[in-house]
Amino acid sequence: MKLIKKSYQTLIAFFILVSFSSCGYNAGIELEEGVASQWAQVENVYQRRADLIPNLVETVKGAANFEKDALQAVVEARAKATGITVDPTNLTPDALQKFQEAQDGLSSSLSRLLVSVERYPELKANANFQNLQSQIEGSENRISTERKKFNDAVKVYNSHIRKFPTNLTAGILGFEKKGYFEADKGAEKAPSVKF
Repeated sequence: MKLIKKSYQTLIAFFILVSFSSCGYNAGIELEEGVASQWAQVENVYQRRADLIPNLVETVKGAANFEKDALQAVVEARAKATGITVDPTNLTPDALQKFQEAQDGLSSSLSRLLVSVERYPELKANANFQNLQSQIEGSENRISTERKKFNDAVKVYNSHIRKFPTNLTAGILGFEKKGYFEADKGAEKAPSVKF
């Protein structure tokens, strides 16, 4: 009788050990760290763009009669965008949406500034301005690339914590679903082009 009870306890202990080894905790930690690392890279490329803006603003200020409103909008949007930070442990859809809205505001004001430059041939010919404009365009491409990589890392992580048997223990172990970067509102509609 004692031998059967001992064997039964050993079997239960073995089952628990096997269950926890397949609960996905270690893999979840590794994937969560991958998401956090990729988030840091997203912040890095956004910071690179933000760091270029003061130089662009100073270069543009030198142009006679340049629209001060466009410059002020860029400065204010940059301050707002750099003022919002998201903790990598709290990458919720709401937190990402607020971050994205601030970054989109900066992108929009920066685009308006660059469009208004078209009326200033002496500024367009300025080598420093051309270099900064090229660097900002490169930053926008890097941002797009890093956002895609971030979404890929989030997809792998979210899939992991939702698959069986990990889904049984993910919530208990503190693994929460992460948010994605999403397309801008209205991006699904093709712009109308009229000549």
